[in-house]
Amino acid sequence: MDLLEDEPGSNAHEFTVSELSGAVKRSLEDQFGRVRVRGEIGRVSRPSSGHLYFDLKDDRAVLASVTWKGQAARLTQRPEEGLEVIATGRMTTFPGQSKYQLIVDQIEPAGAGALMAMLERRRKALAAEGLFDEGRKRPLPYLPRVIGVITSPSGAVIRDILHRLRDRFPTRVIIWPVAVQGEGCAPQVTAAIEGFNALQPGGPIPRPDLLIVARGGGSLEDLWGFNEESVVRAAAASQIPLISAVGHETDTTLIDYASDRRAPTPTAAAEIAVPVRADLAARLVEANARMMRAASLRIDRPRQRLRDLGRAMGRPSALTEGARQRLDLWGGRLEPALRGLVRARRHQLGAVAVPVALLRQFTDRKRHALERLEARLDVARDRRIERRRDRLQVLQERLDASLARMVATTRRAIDVQGSRLKDLGQRLDLAAKRGVMMRREAMMRLDRMRLTLGYTETLKRGFAVVHGPEGLITSASAARATPRFEIEFADGRAAARPEDAPRKAAKKSEPPEQKNLF
Repeated sequence: MDLLEDEPGSNAHEFTVSELSGAVKRSLEDQFGRVRVRGEIGRVSRPSSGHLYFDLKDDRAVLASVTWKGQAARLTQRPEEGLEVIATGRMTTFPGQSKYQLIVDQIEPAGAGALMAMLERRRKALAAEGLFDEGRKRPLPYLPRVIGVITSPSGAVIRDILHRLRDRFPTRVIIWPVAVQGEGCAPQVTAAIEGFNALQPGGPIPRPDLLIVARGGGSLEDLWGFNEESVVRAAAASQIPLISAVGHETDTTLIDYASDRRAPTPTAAAEIAVPVRADLAARLVEANARMMRAASLRIDRPRQRLRDLGRAMGRPSALTEGARQRLDLWGGRLEPALRGLVRARRHQLGAVAVPVALLRQFTDRKRHALERLEARLDVARDRRIERRRDRLQVLQERLDASLARMVATTRRAIDVQGSRLKDLGQRLDLAAKRGVMMRREAMMRLDRMRLTLGYTETLKRGFAVVHGPEGLITSASAARATPRFEIEFADGRAAARPEDAPRKAAKKSEPPEQKNLF
């Protein structure tokens, strides 16, 4: 026998690689048409094509998953690494790499525990960026003229906010309607916050002074749109102060950390936004009274101080009285002194006679010296008086200028407060007129109802009212017993008597008695 003899042939079909791959693909898709898989997300990849590639894994296996670009935009939950989810899709194979994969079109968190874990991770990541710091939060305006409300226009939340604002302090409200749950919630709320901030002051649509993001209570899944990163970043970047009023008091979302103020309920957000108008009016009246008292004190005190200083300075004539008295004293002593001097000289000279001309010359020199001294004293006195008078004039001018500036400042402050009070008074008058008109319309409606329900309208339809001497007659027997009565019609009354009434109808014959069948 030849050792190189051919082996017998096989009857097994020979597949090409493509045929075998297609057969495996069809078998897998037929067996697992649409499945739900629970697992942990790992290795998330987002290429520029827009598709999402990630793994679903547990402690023993890994399943490759992909979400195409069109489906990725509609996912309610974006895949994040480490999140436990339930993915829904269809099984298929990828022949190019000889592997099977799951085409995912829906992702749901695997219970509230997974959502809370993801929420906590997101909160810590955003807090690390400083989006929740207290130092970056802005104070709320005391009295906003325009308030922007971001909420659903058809819910009870907007009605509660408008009702509370109307009760406390009516102001202008601009509503930006958004979806408050579902896949459109986060992008619409983000666009609303950014849209309000993009408004220019003085434009056709007024720029709000305050924003309120509001929604009623709900489950964690219903409120999830306000935990999205885009909403949190938009709230943190808002240049307009923002109040978050999402859910009830026990509900907490990430927008509450990024907002400038958190309100436990939408109604509480309206109470935080504006003060009570009646309290504000009372405070304005009290402030105006205090301002008037302060202005009076600022004027009265300098005036009294000026009077006190004027009394302390004394009279100008009193300043020269001492010098004048001393001059008179020395003038009176001068003549005796000269005479004594002359006698002493004569005694020293003995018989030498002093010429009378020399004595007169000496006397004239002394007199001239005294006159010059008196003139110098008069000039010094006048100069001193003039300096004091100039000083008083300067002080008076400075005081008048200071009082004028104080009065002008006070008058400007009073004018500003007066204009504010006038504006408030006009708004109160408009509110009072609207209230009177509403009550007048209500009274007219009640009057029309009274006329409709009154018996006079019934008389116009052919009915009549019978009046007797003792009141209304409501039966035929009472009419027969009354000698005279009046019948009231729609156009007046007419007198009548019982004999004028129509004859009594004949008594109907009673039917024959039915016999007993039993």
